[in-house]
Amino acid sequence: MQNLEQLIAQELSLHPEQVKNALELFAEGATLPFVARYRKERTGEMNEIQLRDLQDRYTYLTELRDRQAVIIQAISEQGKLTDVLQAKIESCLQKTELEDLYLPYRPKRRTKAAIAREKGLEPLAEAIKALNRPNINTASLPQEAAKYLSEQVKTVEEALKGASDILAEEVAENSEYRAYIRNYLIQTGVFFSKIKAAHPIGTTKFEMYRDYQAKVKAIAAHNLLAILRGETEEILTLTLDFDEDHVLTYLNSQQIQAKTPAIKTFYQDMLKDTFNRLMKTSAIASVIAEMKAWAEVESIKTFEANLRDLLLAAPAGMKPTLAIDPGFRTGCKSAVISETGKFLEYQTIFPHQAITQREQAARTLRTLIEKYQIQLIAIGNGTAGRETDSFVMEVIQGLEKPPIKVMVNESGASIYSASNVAIAEFPDLDLTVRGAISIGRRLQDPLAELVKIDPKSIGVGQYQHDVDQKLLKKKLEETVESCVNFVGVDLNTASKELLTFVSGLSASVANNIITYRNQNGAFRDRRHLLKVPKLGAKAFEQAAGFLRIRGGDHPLDNTAVHPESYKVVEAIARDLNVALSDISQAADKLKTVNLKQYVTDAIGEPTLRDILRELEKPGRDPRAEFKYATFNDAIQKISDLQIGMEIEGIITNVANFGAFVDIGVHQDGLVHISQLADRFVSDPKQIVKVGQVVKVRVLEINESLKRISLSMKL
Repeated sequence: MQNLEQLIAQELSLHPEQVKNALELFAEGATLPFVARYRKERTGEMNEIQLRDLQDRYTYLTELRDRQAVIIQAISEQGKLTDVLQAKIESCLQKTELEDLYLPYRPKRRTKAAIAREKGLEPLAEAIKALNRPNINTASLPQEAAKYLSEQVKTVEEALKGASDILAEEVAENSEYRAYIRNYLIQTGVFFSKIKAAHPIGTTKFEMYRDYQAKVKAIAAHNLLAILRGETEEILTLTLDFDEDHVLTYLNSQQIQAKTPAIKTFYQDMLKDTFNRLMKTSAIASVIAEMKAWAEVESIKTFEANLRDLLLAAPAGMKPTLAIDPGFRTGCKSAVISETGKFLEYQTIFPHQAITQREQAARTLRTLIEKYQIQLIAIGNGTAGRETDSFVMEVIQGLEKPPIKVMVNESGASIYSASNVAIAEFPDLDLTVRGAISIGRRLQDPLAELVKIDPKSIGVGQYQHDVDQKLLKKKLEETVESCVNFVGVDLNTASKELLTFVSGLSASVANNIITYRNQNGAFRDRRHLLKVPKLGAKAFEQAAGFLRIRGGDHPLDNTAVHPESYKVVEAIARDLNVALSDISQAADKLKTVNLKQYVTDAIGEPTLRDILRELEKPGRDPRAEFKYATFNDAIQKISDLQIGMEIEGIITNVANFGAFVDIGVHQDGLVHISQLADRFVSDPKQIVKVGQVVKVRVLEINESLKRISLSMKL
């Protein structure tokens, strides 16, 4: 394999120096968010996506190179390694191709070919290969086979069958043939699915796949994953159909050179046996596995995008909040949370029982709102959510300054409330109260609260249990890390879970920060982080720029300016004759700065540009402005909907085939990809994102199946 840095640079359209420097930084322990934000000079301003692609490709090629070394060693020990074979192995860029080359030398079980070799029939196979030449005009296979009869080989037919088995294995293990057949199946094959006879029409969730077909190369990722799930659940059968005669014609063209009928017939029979017995099943399995891997990656990409949109949803702000986890029989758990996210009080109210209980619930809510000067009310969107929403509206309508009331997606709240994180946070509270607190904090700051929950439990992906779990976990953790560092973290209010995702901080160091904060009070200076046990200079370098201190001793500690750049900012302030504490108010003067005069060996123009942008809006939250959906009080269940009705909703999930929308009826509706816009849409993520408030029109309602079809077309 050629130099990895040059190869990656070529594949990703980068300069080799960019790749070299980025890999060096990673090797030194730098995190990806840190490199993307604070080492732009070293990487030629590579963005986070480019750095992630580089990291992934380098990992893949490194694993490939290690595997190549193992395979070369194994073949060498067999005494079968040639210069040509070694060159082929070392030039491989795909793991499948590499394993195909190794296949003939891989230790295997006792095959028909192995048994034939034990009987001494390999020389006969070689003799037949010698007869398979265009300049041989006559050949007697029985006469040739008779030379190899023995105690173990009694007849000519048995000898020829053994030789055929040896040749068949050689053909089946040919890497070029295997690659050709795989590619042919992908390019021309067709997937067929059927529902098994034991499942009558309308009895399964896989009805659209009852008699379904799609070209292998054109099948949508979600369709393939759904079919594979149906197959796992023993409801569907999946077959891959292709032109077998074409494959046999190809094998014949590659193998048969002889003009003599006997040799040609022998080879045709041998190749048919080779394909049917040794190649067909494995080729189909290989293609399905390859397409499944592709579909998994596509599904995970969608999951990543949805998770990013959810984590970066606009925060309502750190304001006094009343959070309600609705319920009918068990009542509504109502928790009060302060402007810092601290739990203050809870009450259980019963607005959906007798009229007297409803009146008492209203009095309790008004008391809590007035006592704590509540500005936000968060209502979970689960069972009794819409009914509770209507009740709260009745209560706040008569108030002089009614709080903002918002329905909050509570997916995963029950998972959090029973988790070790929640138990450690609120050991004396009931699960449902913990759930209410989580709902309220999600409204205040979605990112800070959702990092406490396993991303797979948040409900913004599809088929997450069907994809590669190791890859899914890796990609979702990368997404959370990216979002946390993009927004930045308040050092004095962040939870341990949030701090764990900050660049350079491990779980143990995050815990030490919390302990130090509890013992010594709020941090006043970023440099005080160096007093935290196990937080050394390297961790400080990686983390400091992403941690904010509001109202601290140093004015730059509440910005994304890294401490290593403080001196250059101080120099700019001096030259502008502006106090460091007032530099963010000197926007006009900052625009006059000549960046070139502040360039050093360590700090170049890219970093200086970032610094000036940050100084113009210090401490600014990069997330969008907060918006929320207003549900129609007259629509609370599916039966309230009418075709043609136009209503407001919020996107809860985006899939490759469309978007799901919460319209306040306890069942999300689907806007199919064809109904997302008045133009052709190839990717729903280009039109909508999780958390987006949208207006939709009802197209179709199926109460029995709980399906609602919606449109966003004008």
